[in-house]
Amino acid sequence: MVASHEALLPHSDTQHNTGLKNQPPKGPAVFPKMPENEEKIEVVSDGISPMRKYASVFVLFLINLLNYMDRFTIAGVLMQIQEYFNISNGSAGLLQTVFIISYMAVAPLFGFLGDRYNRKLVMLAGMIVWSGCTLFASFVNNQSHFLLFLVLRGLVGIGEASYSTIAPTIIADLFVKEKRTNMLSVFYFAIPVGSGLGYIIGSAAAQAFGSWHWALRITPGLGLITMALMMVVIPNPKRGASEANNTIETTGKLERETSYKEDLIYILKNKSFICVTIGFTFMAFVVGSLTIWGPIFVAYSQVVTGTLQPCTDDNCEYGDVSFVFGLITCVAGFIGVWAGAEWSKRWKARGQKNADALVCAIGLVIAAPLLLAGFQLATINLPSAWTFIFLADLAQCLTWTLVGDMTLYVTMPSRRSTANAVQILTMHLFGDAGSPYLLGVLSDAITANLPATYYSKYLGLQRAMYVALFASVLGGCGFLMASLFIVRDKKK
Repeated sequence: MVASHEALLPHSDTQHNTGLKNQPPKGPAVFPKMPENEEKIEVVSDGISPMRKYASVFVLFLINLLNYMDRFTIAGVLMQIQEYFNISNGSAGLLQTVFIISYMAVAPLFGFLGDRYNRKLVMLAGMIVWSGCTLFASFVNNQSHFLLFLVLRGLVGIGEASYSTIAPTIIADLFVKEKRTNMLSVFYFAIPVGSGLGYIIGSAAAQAFGSWHWALRITPGLGLITMALMMVVIPNPKRGASEANNTIETTGKLERETSYKEDLIYILKNKSFICVTIGFTFMAFVVGSLTIWGPIFVAYSQVVTGTLQPCTDDNCEYGDVSFVFGLITCVAGFIGVWAGAEWSKRWKARGQKNADALVCAIGLVIAAPLLLAGFQLATINLPSAWTFIFLADLAQCLTWTLVGDMTLYVTMPSRRSTANAVQILTMHLFGDAGSPYLLGVLSDAITANLPATYYSKYLGLQRAMYVALFASVLGGCGFLMASLFIVRDKKK
């Protein structure tokens, strides 16, 4: 857990100048409590310059940007992939489900490794796997080899798990308090912006080269550049180093060796962590559903209204839909991530100490009716539908930085990678691992007895995506529960 400036002072007066060093002890030493409003000067004793710290965050941001671009290039060309392999919505949803299942399955392993071994090397190994498998998948040119394509997609998830689990803990060990929140904001900007760029670049590459395969050949090359930057620029700070530099206590307990069982018991007893993870899981369910099926739903609606022509081969002319959806994701994410962190900061300045959890709760609850309006207006007034989808996306993005920050500050430094890994496993297992497949199967079931028309496909997806509305409200309830415990658990 993040130590505060109200933590106990060290038992040995040789570590810090307290003014009592040359006086003989008279019974147990009792030191005055530091005033709560006293600002302490942060002493940089970890040997890492501020310039390198900020450069490290920038490099971590770039890698995270590629991470999410890589995830959502598939979504930008999903209709072309469906036509190429001649698969149903359920099978198409499996592409994301298999990716997420492999991603979440190995997250605890990388959490264990990240808490005990060189984090840069663990991330490098994962990046090599994810970039290599993405590139290999782009050369699956046989329409009967969908299973091979599926397996490669799963292996990409294994590689990406290493980075997502460990990278935030490096930022946590470089910065504290408001600086940490600000730097995590920069890092998490990459999630919506990278997701949006995935749609845009994926659909643009497919249109430019005449095949969806080219959508998967952009990020691997950029990945090589960011791997080199990571090894040169990013340090491997001592776990808990920022807390040690920012507080008077330096007893050496920040890196005490603990067993994995002890780590898990500690995490599962943390009520704030549990509630934040529940809220984040339902949010992941919603995001997983919309990122895969949102562009296809809008494309179906435009075919129904006659604005677009039906897709007849793997080079569908739906690039404009993916471009707009990607642009909305980028802009809403950029504004939402900043607005969520700023709103919470100002609310806390007025005395609302549990503002982080409350902002997340409000964002997910109001996203539900906004999404409903967007679904209903898709065939009536497309600009209005896009507007409501944008507002819903913005409301969801209020949570990204705050979830990461809450997870870190209610968890002690030596257990943060494990906490991140458990959270990733849970939110994917019960969130976006199954939601794309579930909604795909649900839409297939709804249209099973309907005529084989695009109106039926549109109707099936629209009704299936209503499930996401309930998930959004339930996610808000999870964060509301977290607000009851977050202040107490942060002080522990």
